[in-house]
Amino acid sequence: MTEFLETEGGRLAYEVSGEGPLVVLAHGMGDGRRAYRLLAPRLVAAGYRVAAVDLRGHGESSTGWPSYTRTDVAADLVALIRHLGGPAVLVGHSFSGGAATIAAAQHRELVSAVVELGPFTRAQKIDFGGLLRDRRHRKGISLLMATGILRSVKFWRRYLDHAYPGTRPADYDAYMSDLATALRRPGRMAVVSKMGMSAPTDAGAELPKLAVPALVVMGTLDPDWVNPQAEAEGIVAEMPAGRGVVTMIDGAGHYPHAQFPAEVAEAVLRFLKDHARG
Repeated sequence: MTEFLETEGGRLAYEVSGEGPLVVLAHGMGDGRRAYRLLAPRLVAAGYRVAAVDLRGHGESSTGWPSYTRTDVAADLVALIRHLGGPAVLVGHSFSGGAATIAAAQHRELVSAVVELGPFTRAQKIDFGGLLRDRRHRKGISLLMATGILRSVKFWRRYLDHAYPGTRPADYDAYMSDLATALRRPGRMAVVSKMGMSAPTDAGAELPKLAVPALVVMGTLDPDWVNPQAEAEGIVAEMPAGRGVVTMIDGAGHYPHAQFPAEVAEAVLRFLKDHARG
């Protein structure tokens, strides 16, 4: 059942299932809370209270927010955790991986741990050699740039097809059709563009301050990086020593939680067992 949280800048849509320690799921740009439709039930079955939220400008949440940075989304996530009683483990995918990092670094009393899935959590440097050598990476970056510049649902859908290599959920076509319809609503692709053009420098600045445990989950075939494992390890290296760990999901692209939900759930539940608080 959809519930709503009114904040100073707009309205956030979310849904809650299960009982137990709180886990908040935040999706990436150009998606919606149903991105976790295959992971959330596994967390609920394992004894967690799971809240999945539509980011500002996405899904059933409102548009018209003054800005769409990771810092903004972090504030939204903190507001939701407070509303739900906290503390929580924050799970953030892609754009929201950086937002979750900011929230965790700035609000240790509300965020007990953070899970980053295919995260954009630090400043990116263009790897021109990698773009020339690696067709997978070159195509992914080209489609992302086209999406941001043209605000095009067509190019975003092409990127998503590329970012789900090999294994796809059984409902993939129906899900993507519904997502494309949602993104064609007025103003939605403008939000995607603004998020896509928002550099993750604000999240990177918080990595050395992170005071809670962190799990970084990355697909080995994520097209957003020439070397996804190196990116994951680089994120952890910028955290305080011993703070973060990396789990690689073999054969996954940028959406490991949708492609391989059982494997991701296993890694996340192992992490939650040690770090979730009731």
